[in-house]
Amino acid sequence: MNIKEKAAELCDDIRVYWKKPPVGRYMSFREIVSLAVGGLGIQFVVFCAQNMIISIGNTLLSNTIGIAPKPLYIIYLLSVIISFPLTALRGKIIDSSRSKKGRYRPFILSMGIPTAILTIGFVFMPYERMSMFAKCLTVLLYNVGLQFFYMFYYDVDVSIINVLSPNTIERSDVTSIKSVVNSFAPTLGNIILPLVARAITGENTLVDIRIYRTFYPPMVVFGFFLGLLAYFNTEEKIVQAKTHTIKIKFMDALRAVVRNKYFWIISLATWVAFLENAVQSIMDWLYSYQDACSAAEYSLIITIRGNASLWPMLFIPFLIRIMGKRKILVISNIINVIFIILMLPIIRYGDLSHIIWPLMFCFFFNYMAAHAVTLLTPGVNGDIRDYQQYVTGERIDGMFVAVGAIGSFITLLTNSALPELYDRAGLNEEVARSLGFDGSNVYEVLSDPMYFKNICSVLIIAATVGASLNVIPYFFYDLTEIKQKAMVTVLKIRALFEDYGNGVLSDAALVEAIDIIEESKLYYGQDTVKPTKDGIKKAKKTKDKAAVKKAKEEYKKLKERNEKIEIAQFVVNEINKFETEAVKSQVEEAKKIFDAGLEGLYSLEIPSMKAAKSLPKNTDAEKEIRRNEINRVRMIKDSQKTLKKHYSDGIEKFDVRIFDRLFEKEDAFDAEIKETVNALREASKQHDKEAEKTAKEKIKSLRKERETVRKKIKEVTDENSIYTRAAKPYLEAEKLLIQRENYMHYEDIKQGYEESKKRNEEEINRRLAEAEELKAKRREYAAKAKEQRKNKGGKNG
Repeated sequence: MNIKEKAAELCDDIRVYWKKPPVGRYMSFREIVSLAVGGLGIQFVVFCAQNMIISIGNTLLSNTIGIAPKPLYIIYLLSVIISFPLTALRGKIIDSSRSKKGRYRPFILSMGIPTAILTIGFVFMPYERMSMFAKCLTVLLYNVGLQFFYMFYYDVDVSIINVLSPNTIERSDVTSIKSVVNSFAPTLGNIILPLVARAITGENTLVDIRIYRTFYPPMVVFGFFLGLLAYFNTEEKIVQAKTHTIKIKFMDALRAVVRNKYFWIISLATWVAFLENAVQSIMDWLYSYQDACSAAEYSLIITIRGNASLWPMLFIPFLIRIMGKRKILVISNIINVIFIILMLPIIRYGDLSHIIWPLMFCFFFNYMAAHAVTLLTPGVNGDIRDYQQYVTGERIDGMFVAVGAIGSFITLLTNSALPELYDRAGLNEEVARSLGFDGSNVYEVLSDPMYFKNICSVLIIAATVGASLNVIPYFFYDLTEIKQKAMVTVLKIRALFEDYGNGVLSDAALVEAIDIIEESKLYYGQDTVKPTKDGIKKAKKTKDKAAVKKAKEEYKKLKERNEKIEIAQFVVNEINKFETEAVKSQVEEAKKIFDAGLEGLYSLEIPSMKAAKSLPKNTDAEKEIRRNEINRVRMIKDSQKTLKKHYSDGIEKFDVRIFDRLFEKEDAFDAEIKETVNALREASKQHDKEAEKTAKEKIKSLRKERETVRKKIKEVTDENSIYTRAAKPYLEAEKLLIQRENYMHYEDIKQGYEESKKRNEEEINRRLAEAEELKAKRREYAAKAKEQRKNKGGKNG
């Protein structure tokens, strides 16, 4: 098949699978395009807003607005402290989201509007007439809003891919496509910004607030509206049932995440890299203070540097399949260290008027490595959340961000090093005055070549240390693509038995799960064989193409066999878990709690935490028993505390059916409001004032009634949340016993396999036939159109 035929097939696939995903995939082409282009819009907003977030070395806040390093660190300190409750609140809102639109999508709209307003308002504040205190206070207050709305908006853009597909390879593929498209935002921004700056100021500078007042507002408005594509045209695939929506306490989330070693490995890599970005301002400084090149030349330099992000976008999906995420993370960070070190001799011994191109070369590879890590981040975060769900049975998304805010305590301490480095290197008021400046903007020191070299050299050394520390944690990250696939497989099996118990088992889910289990039984206990390419090399020497092809196929089959063996360990262990000592002891305890009922929770004896922690932990089974006992102690303690506070007169089972009734009412009001709004528009077109007035009054009344229902939903959700914490030992016991009962019916489920397989195959064949029929019709239509154009051209001739 030649390139033209492949392109034609791709076009056919896009048309056929525009609204429905291909078999085995979860996202349609419409969703992928909307996510990518909508993400581009969001990145236009991010390009502007990220420069307003307080950080050490921020050019807009320091060089342009004129906040000195030490005052900047003080407001940075305050902004981080303020961010703790805001971050926790963001996490709670996401994990408690019950919208039919999903967990993340609704916030593209609701957080995008205030983000746009704050971003535009920020640049129009009269900083030129403010004192240092007023500047700091203004920037800090805006950051309070941005810490919530902008960070929420940004997190949604980064994290939404985790709920659009449970397939880690598909997530990586789509992330790569999205990243290529999204990269146009900073690329265009960085090209245009120096040219706009030159047109406004007549100088080679980026440190005039008028530049940002002219450039940011149109970019933000355009980006916001473009970003709505991702809101309207995507569908979340991992959406919890409304009755399952409970508010998650921060400490509950923390306890759950404590068991997730991969979360802490990735977090540690971030925390220890506090100095890595110290060099990021050097290029801007060289242009603004040393007049190293013209505006047009600097636009070209920024464009080339930005182009570095393109190459990881193109190759990351393939590299993941070949190397895996861990190896890419390690290699990328090592490359980063090497090219940061190379900047030092360029700065120290080069002529400042001629070093911007060699420096750009180093930054090109620095950006390439950094962007490779950035591209992997959504995929890694998605895998970590899958692991969390595998370990705890609950999917925690938003609270990961909240728990991650703990690292801000560490960055508070580590980031204090940068202002001190700036000051000791000469970026201070005393040196500014000694050079003949008034000291109001200490960054004017960078105009002096000697101090410029000293300050930049210090920052490069600091960045080298930070980047080197950043590599170390990734050596301990062993969550491979196969392990992630195995965990998702186990989650599917759990869903199979849960759906069986609820009477909602689908043919596709039954067939997939049974096939997995039966295949795993065949491969369980077999030894893996490390695949080598010796056979391929040997076949290549013979120059026999058939032999080479056969060797490659054998190598591929061996890798697939090893993968099946590894997945089989997870699957069979899951199926047989009720035969292990750890789970047997859980079942016995669960029977006692369940038989005693809800009232039995009041007399439930709180076990000794000391005794639980003193249990042996020599084997995996002993560790599991010990961990379960510690969690049980904490759960019972929390239950007793909640019972005493909220249910001192007794507890009754919460009727979750109330949610269905309230949601039906809310949906009815939504539909009626939409219908009335359409009637209002029609009345407005017909210039019927009386009908307009009636419609407006009705809309107002309906919205008031809907708000009453929503308040009731919030009240009931709070009640359900409190009940869940109070009754948790009973609910967990019930859940375990139901799961055990469902697992015992595997043979019963298996009996329906053949009929389900037949129906599932018929459905798959029907979908494939529809796709092929649609392709054929489109080809026929294209051929007719081509023939008509040809005939029309002949007549005209």
